[in-house]
Amino acid sequence: MNDYFSAVQAAFSEGGVIAQAQPHFRPRSGQTEMALAVAETIADGGVLVVEAGTGVGKTYSYLVPALLSGQRVLISTATKALQDQLFSRDLPSLTRMLGLPLRTAQLKGRPSYLCQHHLGQARQGRGAPQDPQLLRTLARVEEWARVTRTGDLAELSAVSEDSPVWPLVTSTRDNCLGSACPQFEPCHLNVARRAALAADVVVVNHHLFFADLEVRESGVAQLLPSVGVVVFDEAHQLNETGIQFAGTLVGTAQLQGYGRDFLAQTLEHARGMGDWMQLSADLERTVRDLRLAVGRAAVGERLRWLGAVPDGLDARVWSGAFSALGQALHAALVALGGVEEMAAELRQLYARGEALLRRLALFGRASSDDTVRWLDIGSRHLRMIESPLSIARIVRTRLLQESETPGEAAASAAAGRPDAGRPDAGRPDAGRPDAWIFTSATLGDDAELSWFTEPCGLRDARILRVDSPFDYAQQAAVYVPLEFPAPGTPTHSAEVAALVQRSAEVLGGRTLVLTTTTKALQVIGAALQAQFGLFSDLEVLVQGQAPKQLLLERFRTGSEGGGKGCILVASATFWEGVDMPGDALELVVIDKLPFPPPDDPLVEARSQQLEAVGRSAFRDYMLPEAAMALKQGAGRLIRRETDQGVLVIADTRLVAKPYGRRLLAALPPMRRLKTAVDYDAALAALALTRASTRDSTSA
Repeated sequence: MNDYFSAVQAAFSEGGVIAQAQPHFRPRSGQTEMALAVAETIADGGVLVVEAGTGVGKTYSYLVPALLSGQRVLISTATKALQDQLFSRDLPSLTRMLGLPLRTAQLKGRPSYLCQHHLGQARQGRGAPQDPQLLRTLARVEEWARVTRTGDLAELSAVSEDSPVWPLVTSTRDNCLGSACPQFEPCHLNVARRAALAADVVVVNHHLFFADLEVRESGVAQLLPSVGVVVFDEAHQLNETGIQFAGTLVGTAQLQGYGRDFLAQTLEHARGMGDWMQLSADLERTVRDLRLAVGRAAVGERLRWLGAVPDGLDARVWSGAFSALGQALHAALVALGGVEEMAAELRQLYARGEALLRRLALFGRASSDDTVRWLDIGSRHLRMIESPLSIARIVRTRLLQESETPGEAAASAAAGRPDAGRPDAGRPDAGRPDAWIFTSATLGDDAELSWFTEPCGLRDARILRVDSPFDYAQQAAVYVPLEFPAPGTPTHSAEVAALVQRSAEVLGGRTLVLTTTTKALQVIGAALQAQFGLFSDLEVLVQGQAPKQLLLERFRTGSEGGGKGCILVASATFWEGVDMPGDALELVVIDKLPFPPPDDPLVEARSQQLEAVGRSAFRDYMLPEAAMALKQGAGRLIRRETDQGVLVIADTRLVAKPYGRRLLAALPPMRRLKTAVDYDAALAALALTRASTRDSTSA
């Protein structure tokens, strides 16, 4: 075993295999510390949670000891982009350096792969598009389909992610024919699944991991018992991703889609053997009546659903519409049951309808204590959602395979889970991995990393915090403007836009504005675009006006001298996963403190759960959530040892309220700019440094 630890440590040394292969590599104590902690967990078994600051090099810190361990390894990432990077770049590079002939594979969810059966249907004219542009895109997909070996849609980067062609050439769990499909053996998903089951190292993503635990359709559940090491990278997203799949959702869009498919399939395979048009019409009418039962007043809202009826709705009207919908779906299934054996499509349609009816029935019963239920109201559709408050039970019982507590067993039984109360409840199989590694740059603002470990049920895990090697005091500064409108006041967003305008003019763009709401995004984006017109030296990019990757690429090329300097105004997904090193990004502006919205049903339920046991929802939930989001946003600024920049947080509560000290402490240790004069001087220094560097380079 000492040889194992020595090999791990040697890999990160001055003359180690990494340094030999990468001339710019320099040993970092934090990286080696994390690697040895991972190696120890693999050797001894158990759970390790590591918060590794930006620049530590955490990917190599877990890959090297995992690859050298001789065990089968499963790695789960937060995004498919990171999954592709690990599989295509990091793993091949490290296996060559270490001289290990390992079989590697990656596995994605069903929507990521071309479905040859559906492509064939579209090619033959069954449901083929009529739009000429869509037909040209379909022809491009057909051409690629003849040469691809993986069927991974990521290879077709020329086709946008939201192209309407994808539903025509991919399958869903609802419309996949399974083993009855004529393309079952060469199916790209099945080929990827078989490769994953035979590989030494498999890379998946969190969405697939949790979805697969629920339905066991893509191989992760079968993989788990045979691997010795599981690594969750970007683990801070684990809880929110997990509860999406641990919950239950029924939407009117789903039900309408089922009604359309019901009519099409029965008329094709069982015409004249049932009153299919009437059954389909009844289902469509009752779905529409359920939407009408809510009305238009609450569009865009989430109604908490504590009793039999969502809050604020007429109980008689809702209950009548809900009951009629269930009866219409049941009647369709009864008729379908008499003909389902006539075709694989009808069998699949029946199973799909049964699952819908089962989920619909759940919303006719009272919810359990460990879940929250709400109604999402869109302009045209409704979504009924029930979700657990955390993934703690799932992690303990399905992953770590601990027994359910009596309270959890009772909640499982109330939710109708058939394995409730068993000691092995929810286990994918008899075996389990010995080592579990959870890592990210942001996992908590306290020594126990409780923001992450508590909702994930990992309170007994070993905790390691590895600081970033960056010299934040020299590289970055943080500024909170003191004379500024309070957040939520009518002039706040306009003043943020004015501050960004003045600052970006000094820097020649190079500015990222992160907003906490869609409304602020729109107001700030519109104000800046009105200020900087077509003939300005600066271009304003706004999230939603182009795909994310296109916006980021335009921002980078503008900052690197290929065109106008850019200001990017964004929200949501841009708070993390955005990596623009060098002088491409020198200013990050956050419009206000990112507290979770108190009227969100999940937020409200979690707050009430804490208050019920005598804890403070604000101190123990709202503040840690804001701290982690703030830390993620601030992390966009400094990505390399040579980066420099300024972070602006346009919220005076950060310095005026007592809790502001805790939020400031969660940020990297940047130097403070206390006055507007200090701030202007810092911007001028950034512009001057860049100009001097450019002059010396050209000379």
